[in-house]
Amino acid sequence: MKAMVVRELGGGWVPEEITIAKPQGNEVLVDIKASGLCGSDQMEMSNEVQFPPPSVLGHEIAGVVAEIGPNVTNIAVGDHVAACLVQFCGKCEECLSGEVGLCLNPSATERAGGEEPRLSDSDGKALNQGMGLGGFAQQALVHENMLVAIPKEMPFPQAAVLGCGVVTGTGAIFNAAQVEQGATVAIIGAGGVGLNAISGAVIAGAAKIIVIDLNDDTLATAKKFGATHTINSGEQDPVAAVKELTDGRGVPYAFDIVGITPTARQGYDMLAKGGTLYQIGMGGGNLELENLGNIFERKAIQGVFMGSGVPKRDIPVLADLYLQGKLNLDDLVSAEISLSEVNEGYEKLKDPQVNRVVITSFE
Repeated sequence: MKAMVVRELGGGWVPEEITIAKPQGNEVLVDIKASGLCGSDQMEMSNEVQFPPPSVLGHEIAGVVAEIGPNVTNIAVGDHVAACLVQFCGKCEECLSGEVGLCLNPSATERAGGEEPRLSDSDGKALNQGMGLGGFAQQALVHENMLVAIPKEMPFPQAAVLGCGVVTGTGAIFNAAQVEQGATVAIIGAGGVGLNAISGAVIAGAAKIIVIDLNDDTLATAKKFGATHTINSGEQDPVAAVKELTDGRGVPYAFDIVGITPTARQGYDMLAKGGTLYQIGMGGGNLELENLGNIFERKAIQGVFMGSGVPKRDIPVLADLYLQGKLNLDDLVSAEISLSEVNEGYEKLKDPQVNRVVITSFE
């Protein structure tokens, strides 16, 4: 089959003919119909994080089930499915308590060492499968725990983005913070994940949704998604601006989508007493926050991974919200490209007016 392969760090993606194995155990073979381009894959291509070259990356996928392994129980041939990169065994204490993002045995979704690799190149050498998915290809071989059946009327491009940016942004609102109706929230960063956090806040009934970014075009898009107030942090102090919008109190919920020390600091400093900073972004690696103030003000920082939820529960809900016209996914998909245009697609993403680029042609 055709795939876009990373051969060297920072070298981009190159087209190759590769081999995909037959499904075994709990594996599902998916004919990919849409595959989103996410910044995490670009980071994996550029730096040795978890899936070094040679590798097939891509983790925002949707498609049709072509074949299933003998132990698959909740996915059938012909199902339309979306994937999520959360790898979980479903059997450990964390999984059984609903904390699948903290699974103690995520490798249960992969083939064991010594087994035939899922993906191999034309010389028969194994290829790393990015995030257990490898979606920059015509097909993907995925453990059933990482797949969710979706309604067949759901468009594939919109379904593809559900399992990463959408579940992360909305989940931070619904699951991690449990934002209540009438609340005030601040969202730092209005890229793909930030826009979904805005959508989540709208659905939750937040009365004041304050969005902070450096780019006016991005902030204009944030308003389209439901931001009630926007702040250009390159032109004014975002902490002071948020305090002014909240009569000096600050916000009970701040969401840092960017993930660098300065934005985390801003998010913490704009909190009201008893407020929580939800740290979602990972743009700067380790964050260093000092002088956090009076502990009796009960401000807190909570990390959020993939929306702190259960993808198999959350993704069908999000699909239904989209089909009801309550969740804006159409404006997320800014451009559709072919499989061979992955490199060009990442160039498109540098444009602040482009939210998500999705592969929809795999010929």
